Amino acid sequence: MATVLITGSTSGIGLGIAEHFAKAGYNVVFNGLEDNGAEIAANVAKEHGVQTMFSNANMLDAEQIKQMIDEATRKFGVIDVLINNAGIQFVAPIDEFPAAKWNAIIGINLSSAFHTSQAVWEGMKNQKFGRIINIASAHGLRASEFKSAYVAAKHGIVGLTKVLGLEGAPYNITANAICPGYVKTPLVEKQIADQAKTHKMSEGEVVEKVMLKKQAVKDFVSIETLAEMTLLLASKHATAFTGTAIPIDGGWTAQ
Repeated sequence: MATVLITGSTSGIGLGIAEHFAKAGYNVVFNGLEDNGAEIAANVAKEHGVQTMFSNANMLDAEQIKQMIDEATRKFGVIDVLINNAGIQFVAPIDEFPAAKWNAIIGINLSSAFHTSQAVWEGMKNQKFGRIINIASAHGLRASEFKSAYVAAKHGIVGLTKVLGLEGAPYNITANAICPGYVKTPLVEKQIADQAKTHKMSEGEVVEKVMLKKQAVKDFVSIETLAEMTLLLASKHATAFTGTAIPIDGGWTAQ
């Protein structure tokens, strides 16, 4: 039975992807900072008849990341699929952007993916199979105002993905980045309500005129769509997909 490790997988996009992989028969290594992370992992295991484990490793700490992967390897053997999903966001003009927020966003959204990829590399290389999937963003391909750290990190993830794809090719290790537009998660739903108050608009107007303004298709990307793409990229048939950045963004980057 194959094993997938997903960072930031106890809520939102990561949890949705984890549930899809469990349904497909993968053992799942959960990671997140939720207090009930172990309970979330246990519930998924019970529902889908797979094995799971939970780690609250801090993605800002390279040693904790290594310990998480060492523990997962002892439990399951090689990590077959790594999905780097953990991420945070902060919005401010460049002249007001706190250095601490810059460092945290670069650390969690970009550097952690380097550390996880490095830690699973030897096992994937030895078994001549590995799939690394980075959840980037349309902001890995385009920029928006006031998101200097996030855009820099997501562009960096796309670059890292290309290098991993090139270095992994001789060993049947592929690396790909998925670049979604807005995905409707509980966090985004809260942002809609907050922006409605700020802009004195209805929530529907906020969605169309603010959040999805740059998308041709005025609808959110579904977690199910992202999960299905990750399952495809994780499969043994996906060898020809590597070093790519795949937009799932309602036409945002077509402009």
